[in-house]
Amino acid sequence: MDADVIVIGGGAAGLMAAYGAASGNTNPKVLVLEKMPRPGRKIMISGKGRCNFTNVKSWNDFAPHIRTNQGFMRASFKNLTPEKLIFFFNENGLETVVERGDRAYPATYKASDIVDTLVKAASKAGASILSGKGVRRVTAFEPDGFCVYCTDGSELTCRKLIIATGGLSYPATGSTGDGYNWAEDLGHSVRSCFPSLTALVPEGYKDLSTGSALRLPQGSQKGHIDREMPLSAWGKSLCGCSIKNVEAAIYSGKSDLIQSEFGDLDFTDGGIEGPIGFKLSRNCVKGLINGNRIHMVIDLKPAVTEEELASRLKTMADLPAKVLLQKLLPAELIPGFTESNPKIFKGKNIDTAALIKALKGWDLDIAGFVGYERCVVTAGGVDTDEILQKTMESRICPGLYLCGEVMDVDCDTGGYNLHCAFATGLLAGQSAAKAI
Repeated sequence: MDADVIVIGGGAAGLMAAYGAASGNTNPKVLVLEKMPRPGRKIMISGKGRCNFTNVKSWNDFAPHIRTNQGFMRASFKNLTPEKLIFFFNENGLETVVERGDRAYPATYKASDIVDTLVKAASKAGASILSGKGVRRVTAFEPDGFCVYCTDGSELTCRKLIIATGGLSYPATGSTGDGYNWAEDLGHSVRSCFPSLTALVPEGYKDLSTGSALRLPQGSQKGHIDREMPLSAWGKSLCGCSIKNVEAAIYSGKSDLIQSEFGDLDFTDGGIEGPIGFKLSRNCVKGLINGNRIHMVIDLKPAVTEEELASRLKTMADLPAKVLLQKLLPAELIPGFTESNPKIFKGKNIDTAALIKALKGWDLDIAGFVGYERCVVTAGGVDTDEILQKTMESRICPGLYLCGEVMDVDCDTGGYNLHCAFATGLLAGQSAAKAI
C-alpha cells in the first residue's frame, strides 16, 4: 500500500481529515491529494477573505441553521464543538476573535492564516500534502483497499479513502463536483444539486439582451443568470445599496408564502444578496428550478403599521416629493425604488396610499439566480442516509469516508458551513485511523 489513508481534496474538510487521521496513536501514513497548486483555495475567499470559520453557538442554537439533515450532523458537532475548534486554532498558534452574531474569525482577519494553520497542523501531525495532484477515478478492491488513478498517470493504493472534494460552488477554486462521480462509482446515491447562498436576480435587474454574447456553462439549471451579465440602468441605480432591518418574503405564484426573514439585504452586481437575501436564496432557487413563478416582497418599514405610516405622512403632506422620500428612505435607494414603483406619484406629488403600499410591500419578480460560479455553497450531494453519522464511513462501501460539502448538508451563512466541513472532516479522519 502507498498509504494507510488517502484524502482526496485539500480544502477545509480534507485538511482537517488529514490532521484527524495523522494525529492518532497509530501513526498511519496519510496522503492528501489536492489538484490545485496550493490547498485551501476556497477557504481563501470565504467571508470576503476574512474567513468566518465557525459560529459559537450550542448545538440547540446551531442546529436550526443547518438546512438539511440536521440530525446527521449531531455526532460530528459534539466531537468538534465551536469552542474546541477555536482551541484547535489557538493551540496551533492562531489567535481568534468572536464578533457580533457569535461569528469567529482569525484575529488577523486573513483567511490565508486559517489555511496556513491547517496545513501546518496536518503536516506536523505527519500528513503529506501533494498539491497539483489531480485524481481521475477511484476503485475499490478486495478484501480491503482502494486504488486512486491520478491525472498524471500514477496510481496510488490505500487501505482507507476519504473523499473531501467539496461541491460545485466556485469551480475556479477546484470544486468541480468530481467527488459526486466517484461516490456514485462506489455505489452511492447523489441527491440533486443546486446553488445556495447566492444572489437572486429581480426581473429587469440585468440586461439580458446581451445573453447571446455570454454562453452559460453546459448543464446550467433553469433560472441561472451568469453573474457577468451586465446590469440594466435600473440595476445600476440599485447596485451598492444596503438596506437594514427590513422584512423580506418569497412567494410562489400569487400568494403562497415560502419563507420570510428579517434583517439586512444588499443590492450588488449579482442581484439581491446580504444576510436575508442569502437565507431566502435556497428555497427561491429550488422553486425557480422547478418552474415556479417566484416573487419577493420587501417590507421596508416592518416596525410600523400602515395606519402609523399614514398618520406620519399626514404631518409631511406639504413637503415636496423628493424631501418626503428622503425622510423615509436612504437617499441612494430612492432612484431604484421609485423607478420600480411609479404609481407612488400623482403628477409631481406623492400618492400617499400608493406610497404606503409600496413601502410595506415592494414587490419584485425574481427572474433567476447566480449559479455555481459565485454561490457560497452547494445544496444536495451524497445521500447522508448512506453514511454512518458517528464515523462518516460509508454504509455502502466499507473503508470509504465522506465529509464536507460533497455530502447533502448545507447551512445558512455565518460560519455554519465551514464548521460542518471541519467537524465532519475531523471525525472522518479520526474514524479512518481508528479503523486501521
